[in-house]
Amino acid sequence: MAGQERFKEINNILNKELEEKKTLIAVHRGTWGGNIVENTIAAYTISRNMGADMFECDLSKSTDGVVYVNHDGGEKRLFGRDENIKTMSSEQIDQLICRNSIGLPSMCHVERFEQIVEHFCHGELYNVDRAWDILGDVDEIMKRYPYAIHQAVIKTPVKEEYLEFFQNCPRKYMYMPIAYNMDDVKKALSYKDVNMVGVEVIAASREDELFQEENIQWIKDQGLYIWVNVITLCGTGRNVLYGGLDDDTALLCGPDKAWGILMEKGMGILQTDWPAQMREYRKTKLGV
Repeated sequence: MAGQERFKEINNILNKELEEKKTLIAVHRGTWGGNIVENTIAAYTISRNMGADMFECDLSKSTDGVVYVNHDGGEKRLFGRDENIKTMSSEQIDQLICRNSIGLPSMCHVERFEQIVEHFCHGELYNVDRAWDILGDVDEIMKRYPYAIHQAVIKTPVKEEYLEFFQNCPRKYMYMPIAYNMDDVKKALSYKDVNMVGVEVIAASREDELFQEENIQWIKDQGLYIWVNVITLCGTGRNVLYGGLDDDTALLCGPDKAWGILMEKGMGILQTDWPAQMREYRKTKLGV
């Protein structure tokens, strides 16, 4: 069971999925391409149709306090503009038209986080990312929808201000720290009133602490799942997220050489850009 016994009702959907499927498939920004834009209801819906057990939402806030589903830093690619979305008002953001995969207008607009919470109200699991500087705003939205606490896993880097937010928040959201070493893991665990359900582990090389089997097992022994990003961010060797066990390796060299190793290690959640392929492989590998 992921998380503490006293939070089992909140964590019930997540734990049922983990028990049934062993390794869950999380999808990076939803499934997007062609005229379907990342971080939209359409992209999330398609990802679920292609086998996702969870999808990722990246959040940004406008200058007048509206929370949108968008990964800042990609404005040139998505909108043909240089301004960071966080420097725009909601009026400006609402007028933006997203570009599709060949750089043409898609007629799709940036969606608000509240639209996502309202739409996915039937037990769908999702990961809330890049919201660590607006946790209070996220809480204000989610507390209006009581079901959301059972669906959203919120992640942040390991910093005292973020951990204290979850420690003191009366709503015990499912929480996942982003850990680069065992000190990060143990610091997050020291906050006993946080509903910590898993750990996102980062290992730039196979010599890193969080790639070592004894440390992985220790984390699992604490009643936590392990989340690994198998997405491939670039081809230059930078941004290696877990020892080179990634989507590129799985697709080009065979899934046994990447996804299979992680499933054998008992990793609880793999975040991918290729949910349909991973689902088919999981059927063969794990029978689910």
